[in-house]
Amino acid sequence: MSNAFDPAKQSADAPILFALEGHVAVLTLNRPATRNALSGEEMFHAFEAIFAYMNQNTQVRASILTGAGTAFCSGGNIAEMRDKEGMFKGSPTEIAQNYKKGIQRIPRAFQTLTVPMIAAVNGAAIGAGNDLACMCDIRIASEKAVFAESFVKVGIIPGDGGCWLLPRVIGHAHAAQMALSGDSIDAKEALRIGLVTQVVAPDELMKEAMLVAQRIAKNPPQVLRWTKQLMQEARGSTLDQALERAGEFQGLAHQTSDHMEALNAFFEKREPRFSGH
Repeated sequence: MSNAFDPAKQSADAPILFALEGHVAVLTLNRPATRNALSGEEMFHAFEAIFAYMNQNTQVRASILTGAGTAFCSGGNIAEMRDKEGMFKGSPTEIAQNYKKGIQRIPRAFQTLTVPMIAAVNGAAIGAGNDLACMCDIRIASEKAVFAESFVKVGIIPGDGGCWLLPRVIGHAHAAQMALSGDSIDAKEALRIGLVTQVVAPDELMKEAMLVAQRIAKNPPQVLRWTKQLMQEARGSTLDQALERAGEFQGLAHQTSDHMEALNAFFEKREPRFSGH
């Protein structure tokens, strides 16, 4: 399997479909038969390879993640759990290693992603699917979306980082209620607790996600990446550390041609034209 991702060479049955619309990348989980379950080396590698491509391509300024079919992502493959196959095969120690070499590569890949990511949650986001949405920077939901941190319902724990991700999105109390009950919530409740920022009609979902992505993509690409990196690092840093890092990036930002273009456009009362330099 080649490590590099080439959009021109992707197949129609790729686990994640990639399309670039202007400066916005659209990623579509492409396993509708399993409700886009996160399973298999091909899927794990696709996240890593596509993210590496996006990081290196400054034409990509924002991105959207959605699911093919009626589900966003159903989480782990329940049939493989039942049959003790794939990641779920072996002793406790072996299973821990399977997770490390398998699904845990997805949150680690997200930690390396420098491009802002919007989750367009078109349907069920269950278990690891809910966590996948939380790995994104922004979540917009269809009225048909359903969310659940449902691991306890099948007798396991959130093995893909959900106990780290979910409280950082909706706070400890709401996260605890979702994770400990395993109950599902609808899009309206997800909006109330801050899991999503918008709820729209199903046929408006991708249009609205694209509008948000395009508003983001109008800004200087390198500054977008630095801002996202600062927000990611701030999750685990002190205020002093965050300020130190902000100073470093600000020093770089003030030297970019995009900074001067933004200032010139402001005073000339025109739309800026950013180059990424």
